[in-house]
Amino acid sequence: MAKLTDEDIAAGLAELAGWERRGDAIARTYQFAAFAEGIRFIDRVAAEADRMDHHPDIDVRWTSVTMICSTHSAGGITRRDLRLAAAIDRLAS
Repeated sequence: MAKLTDEDIAAGLAELAGWERRGDAIARTYQFAAFAEGIRFIDRVAAEADRMDHHPDIDVRWTSVTMICSTHSAGGITRRDLRLAAAIDRLAS
């Protein structure tokens, strides 16, 4: 899958509230009331990521979970990352 242009990335991020570009990746941090709630969210994301065969990098800090999406094999951000970010948002709501 081909890397997106800067313009395509900006357009994609405009559709994804809370997501931001971090170099060759997009990221969003989610806040939860309790640590276990964040872990349950990660479990839901893991199942969906396996289904999509595209996996985010995940950073857990007590009640905050940061999802980072990048297509490492393409060396940057692709449409797969935008689709995964949208799926993660659906799972968070």
